[in-house]
Amino acid sequence: MKKIIFFTLIVTYSMATEITLGIVPQQSPLKLAKKWIKVTDYLFKETGIKVNFRTEKSIPQFEKELKMGTYCIAYMNPYHFTVANKSQKYEAFLRAKKNIVGIFLSKDKEVDFSKENLKGKTFLFPAPNAFAATLLTKFEFKEKFGFDIDKEAKVLYVNSHDSVYKGISRGIGYLGGGIIRTYNNFKSKNDKDNINIVYKTNPYPSHPFAYHPRVSKEVVLKIQNAFLNMPDDIKEILSIKDFKITNTQEFDIIKNIGVK
Repeated sequence: MKKIIFFTLIVTYSMATEITLGIVPQQSPLKLAKKWIKVTDYLFKETGIKVNFRTEKSIPQFEKELKMGTYCIAYMNPYHFTVANKSQKYEAFLRAKKNIVGIFLSKDKEVDFSKENLKGKTFLFPAPNAFAATLLTKFEFKEKFGFDIDKEAKVLYVNSHDSVYKGISRGIGYLGGGIIRTYNNFKSKNDKDNINIVYKTNPYPSHPFAYHPRVSKEVVLKIQNAFLNMPDDIKEILSIKDFKITNTQEFDIIKNIGVK
């Protein structure tokens, strides 16, 4: 009996001190791994919790895993969070202090946003449910310019933000959706020199970190405090200046902007 109890305690302790952190693949898995492994190493040193980095080859695959509750904690876009909260009861607890803004890029320095000019043009997006890069930009073009991109243009999904930027630079699309952070991190100089930000959306709450109900509040609090006290050199790796505490209610606004 003592051996059984001892074994149970070991298993319980292991489960409580090892978690999976899922990261939305806005960039290639290799690029993300190089960044986030440094972050997970820091989290382990600060909390004693082994945080296993995980991402997927595409945003749609990440969405599938999120809906199944694969990740203990996940870093996802605001739209993903509203879905994950509904399907798996994920709760938001942390986000970057700076709000998120979607952008459109073009090879042209200025773009005519009239229906006549945009009709039939090719638009590049990282994935159907990329929040700021796809959903927000589509939403605002419909609201501001009366242009329904899905119905009146050609849409190509290319799996990552970097692929959007390369595609616009190389003439595959006329306009491409992205966000400021991934654009700033885009390192392909020859491609970056050929693209220009021509439109910015309104700001919204940025990507949250959210935890699955199976994760204890004690673990969440330790992870939260580690991010809030993260050294600048580690935050710089993520291109995030500061983190702030958030909650699920802050993202109710996402449900009201008309994205589906």
